[in-house]
Amino acid sequence: MSHQNENHEILEQALNIIGVNHPFSRREFLLISGVTVVGISALGAKAGKKMPLIIIDKAEGIVIADPTKCVGCRRCELACTEFNDGKASPTTARIKINRNLNFGPKGVYIGQRGQGNWGNGLVVQDLCKQCPHPVPCANSCPNDAIVVQPPTNARVVDTKKCIGCKMCQRACPWEMMSFDSDTNKATKCFLCNGKPECVDACPAEALNYVAWRDVTDMAPPRVVPTAVIPLEKAEACKQCHKK
Repeated sequence: MSHQNENHEILEQALNIIGVNHPFSRREFLLISGVTVVGISALGAKAGKKMPLIIIDKAEGIVIADPTKCVGCRRCELACTEFNDGKASPTTARIKINRNLNFGPKGVYIGQRGQGNWGNGLVVQDLCKQCPHPVPCANSCPNDAIVVQPPTNARVVDTKKCIGCKMCQRACPWEMMSFDSDTNKATKCFLCNGKPECVDACPAEALNYVAWRDVTDMAPPRVVPTAVIPLEKAEACKQCHKK
């Protein structure tokens, strides 16, 4: 059975649970599966029924980095915000270079030589993992504001739903959620609709846009998440992940 057929069956079961029992076309399925990450739970809310948290599609691509090539110029950070936000705001960038520039992801080690310019010279680029289910930032959002966006199926902040509570920031183990104080909205990497500006801007070719792969086990977490998953979502997770 193909991956798409499996998704189709999962979606049919989900719609049946919330009372949407009519058959739907292949085109309708594509539209639903493309637009929805945790959004199917919103259908359940409209129908007055509880809905399991379902994430149907994995991302189509991901940006990966080679720290041995990074020169720490931070052009990628500028390219990210200039293209997406119309301003030069490296601290808002969806790719993180500056925080690792001097000492690396682990920070200062007393009496030990770490990474970064003040250590062994290795500048580690931090990037969004486009996590598979369960997606920490999406699960923690009380407004279901982190959704899938075609054509890349990147996990994206829906600014119309985002209320600026910063729960997603507290949920990401790699601290890859950004916050724009000008708009009071969270933001994250959405792969620039399949043509990441950071990749094009890197003079050292230290970044590449490739087919998606699960890299969540390859990068150690920076922090222990402190966000609390909303109760209804937590109960749904227990139903899906029974021991």
